[in-house]
Amino acid sequence: MAETKEYLQLFLLWLVSTICIRFILTKTRRQPSRPPGPAALPVIGHLHLISSLPNRSFHALSTRYGPIMQIFLGSVPCVVVSCPELAKEFLKTHEQSFTNRFISEAVHRLSYGSKGFLFAPYGRYWKFMKKICMSELLGGRTLDQLLHVREQETLRFLRVLKAKGEAREAVNVGGELMTLTNSVISRMLLNRTCCENNDDDMEDVRKMVEDTAELAGKFNVADFVWFCKGLDLQRMNKRLGEILERFDCMMERVMKEHEEERKRRKERGEEKKIRDLLDILLDIHEDDNMEMKLSRENVKAFILDIFMAGTDTSAITIEWALAELISNPHAMQKAREEISSVTENNSRLIQESDLSNLPYIRAIVKETLRLHPTSPFLGREASEDCNVCGYDIPQKSLLFVNLWAMGRDPKLWGENALEFRPERFMDGEKKQFDVKGQCFQLMPFGTGRRVCPGMTLALQVVPTNLAAMVQCFDFRVDGVISMDEKPAMTLPRAQPLICVPLPRLSLSF
Repeated sequence: MAETKEYLQLFLLWLVSTICIRFILTKTRRQPSRPPGPAALPVIGHLHLISSLPNRSFHALSTRYGPIMQIFLGSVPCVVVSCPELAKEFLKTHEQSFTNRFISEAVHRLSYGSKGFLFAPYGRYWKFMKKICMSELLGGRTLDQLLHVREQETLRFLRVLKAKGEAREAVNVGGELMTLTNSVISRMLLNRTCCENNDDDMEDVRKMVEDTAELAGKFNVADFVWFCKGLDLQRMNKRLGEILERFDCMMERVMKEHEEERKRRKERGEEKKIRDLLDILLDIHEDDNMEMKLSRENVKAFILDIFMAGTDTSAITIEWALAELISNPHAMQKAREEISSVTENNSRLIQESDLSNLPYIRAIVKETLRLHPTSPFLGREASEDCNVCGYDIPQKSLLFVNLWAMGRDPKLWGENALEFRPERFMDGEKKQFDVKGQCFQLMPFGTGRRVCPGMTLALQVVPTNLAAMVQCFDFRVDGVISMDEKPAMTLPRAQPLICVPLPRLSLSF
């Protein structure tokens, strides 16, 4: 009995000592320093505070908690940054820790199980695919070779608007712009256009791009709440499956046509003068000695990535710019005066080669991208634990740089930050601002290693076609133009821009 009492006393002493030691160690051990943020609810975190337009919700929270804050989307920790100095710390100083992008379930499925390029983890495969994209498809030499494609599609687009205007018929400008940009990308990728007779494939792609951008940008609770993974609570899987099936069937037909043509050319000993991207990808797919072996799924996913990155983004930017110009007649008049001076009083149609002499048109594009960035925020995922600006950021945390909020910040742009004023880029320090990722105050195409590979193409297509529309047409609209946004991976207009394009010149095209 005495021995039992001694053992009990020793056990209690050990237990109390252990608890005390652990308490002391916990108190003395350095606690992780996290960014400030609102209190989170169990399971859902801060989901109840996030609307269908996260950029606006993040901005509202940042006005209370500061330019860097932590929130939880379900169980996923997120850091939201809303100022250029902090953006530079994350995206330049600590770029190595934030080179990956978050892959949602929708993106995973649409990219054939994450076999594409845009959302691939940073590494050997991603570097190889970017090299192909930049050197073969979007390099300066290739873009010069394909100038005639862009010119032909611009003329086709202007003819459509002219016919509608002469008939006094209203046009869905965004829809026609989507057809334009889709045709340019289609011909560069597949040597096809959505306007070819008896060929609905590319028209299907145009619709698929719109649906894909919507679904990829739609919040899916299964991505963030752990016990919802695998559940299709929002009924997205059916639409995702339909999109992927349509795209896969179309791509198989196009790939087989290319393979048959390549076989015939090889038998005749001919070479294609200008190869499209699919030819280049098929060369790699068939070459066993290539440094990276691409599967058919890699090829299809890469093609869909380029459609996604290059089609709706340019169309949306032109549509926003035109809506702002119609709403600001003074800016529209200044743009027309500049175009007239460059084209010898409108004796010819504006060309890509004129862009260097159109500083106000370029300022209009910058101002549009400031107020209506192609994507409302840059998203990254931490690939490792790191410390940024004194805050401990755990691995797998999501980083959101709120470009939309930074573009409207009066501390950065003055009291008139919400006004459309291209003149702000015509003089002073902002005259030197570019949109190519070096200025962290204005980086609609991203920055660093993950900068958009289609930036050069976009900065040719967008200002050229915008200038051609401004030069050739007066746009008649009914009522006030809404500037509301629609939830998506990009930031399209909530209401399409409907107007009658009245021809204002006697140019023939």
